[in-house]
Amino acid sequence: MRILLAAGLVTGAFPALAETPVLTILTYDSFTSEWGPGPAIEAAFEATCACDLRLVPAGDGASLLARIQLEGAASDADIVLGLDTSLVAAAAATGLFAPHGQSPQTSLPVPFEDPLFLPFDWGWFAFVYDRDRVAVAPTSFEGLAASELSIVIQDPRSSTPGLGLLLWVHAAHGDRAGEIWRGLADNIVTVTPGWSEAYGLFLEGEADMVLSYTTSPAYHLLAEGDATKAAALFDEGHLLQIEVAGKLAATDAPALADQFLAFMLSEAFQSVIPQTNWMYPAITLQGGLPEGFDRFRPARSLHLSPQAAMEARDPAVQEWRDALAR
Repeated sequence: MRILLAAGLVTGAFPALAETPVLTILTYDSFTSEWGPGPAIEAAFEATCACDLRLVPAGDGASLLARIQLEGAASDADIVLGLDTSLVAAAAATGLFAPHGQSPQTSLPVPFEDPLFLPFDWGWFAFVYDRDRVAVAPTSFEGLAASELSIVIQDPRSSTPGLGLLLWVHAAHGDRAGEIWRGLADNIVTVTPGWSEAYGLFLEGEADMVLSYTTSPAYHLLAEGDATKAAALFDEGHLLQIEVAGKLAATDAPALADQFLAFMLSEAFQSVIPQTNWMYPAITLQGGLPEGFDRFRPARSLHLSPQAAMEARDPAVQEWRDALAR
């Protein structure tokens, strides 16, 4: 039998096995973690595509753009998933992304149409705290600055939540943003590279509050049965974040990338988001939202267009650095 098989291979009697197509998606660390949406989405998409979906972690959200800018057209990635509206304009300016060619039907709270990027979830930034440790939560940035509460935040140069906080202060206070940061400087325990590190420090009791999302308490409620976590609601409103994915122009699997982007806005993908990424889905789910997602809805939403966010980014980072250097 082994002799016959060898002869067949030599003479070409047996056809070569077709290689399984591979789709590589560059995304942020928490998306690919065992408790994140990555594993379920990978299994669901592979069941429909006859392909190998590879999710590659690359730090936090802002690190994705930096990596793509560094690698350029030589990147092995086909799709970048995890940029947000604060980075969309800068990402588009690289010329590395291709049009998605789709007309998505989404249920975002604000209009979002972009030829290069498709939304996959959204949420509001907020400071999360433990009711057992913080009896009275601040109701504004000024109230937080005037308190003795300690906070941990993320670096805006590597983290989309970290950049989102700077843009939130900018959107809420405009020319007074530097003053707000000078007031907050004494409250900051540390600045971490990404969200996971910051939230871990908060859970370990290293800070009273952590920059996260209004939906973060829903995780503790649903996954742990813990109702002690809450989001502080600020009178000046909360900045809205929309997370997006885009196809790289240099992909060698454009049809498969398009198939994934279409799948991304399906019920199969979107239904995974609330209880794994702990964000709001980009479409209206057939079964509605899980318990806890409406507990901490801000009365006012703040939103910056991609262009406005790009223009505000460098001045906001400089205000933040100047305040912390004092």
